[in-house]
Amino acid sequence: MALKHSYTLIAPIYDAVVSGPIDRYRETSLARIKDAEDKHILINGIGSGLDIPSLPDNANYTGTDITPAMLRRAQQRAVLHLSPIVLEIADSQSLPFEDNRFDVVVMHLILAVVPRPELALREACRVLKPGGSIYIFDKFIREGQLAIGRRLLNIIIRHIATRTDVIFEHLLADCPQLELVHDEPALAKGWFRLIELKKNN
Repeated sequence: MALKHSYTLIAPIYDAVVSGPIDRYRETSLARIKDAEDKHILINGIGSGLDIPSLPDNANYTGTDITPAMLRRAQQRAVLHLSPIVLEIADSQSLPFEDNRFDVVVMHLILAVVPRPELALREACRVLKPGGSIYIFDKFIREGQLAIGRRLLNIIIRHIATRTDVIFEHLLADCPQLELVHDEPALAKGWFRLIELKKNN
């Protein structure tokens, strides 16, 4: 089942499934955005808009998602935010934006969802201005980690909602312009991580 179709089915219950304990890590990730005033910020894979209440004010936001049903839920949250948020249907693996468009890219729970996460990170890098930052919150297997259970689970669940076999270090190696600034465990004994990247000039 294509992700667009599976997330259309999941949309009505998505918030109940992924909010709760995860909310504070979204907040922690977004709190790393400093001096947001007048910056252009991409929420890449905005989903139902769970990030929106924690976004800093006075920035210009674009939120993308491949699923119209999720964007409709995000729109309900966007109208309550003080800063403008433009929502667009887009595939994170092939973004419809010019190079060097955004000052910041936020990628929460998207790299471990898309079929080709290496393409999604490469696209985020492409649309990010030199000197800009990418903030990631997601689940990754550590390089060299056996994680047999997660790898086996991935065989089934990757076709429904998310992947459980993504190795972040492999994605980063495919984007030489990106520098790892910060990486810390966040949830589930370090399966989830808070990561900050910077695009070199």
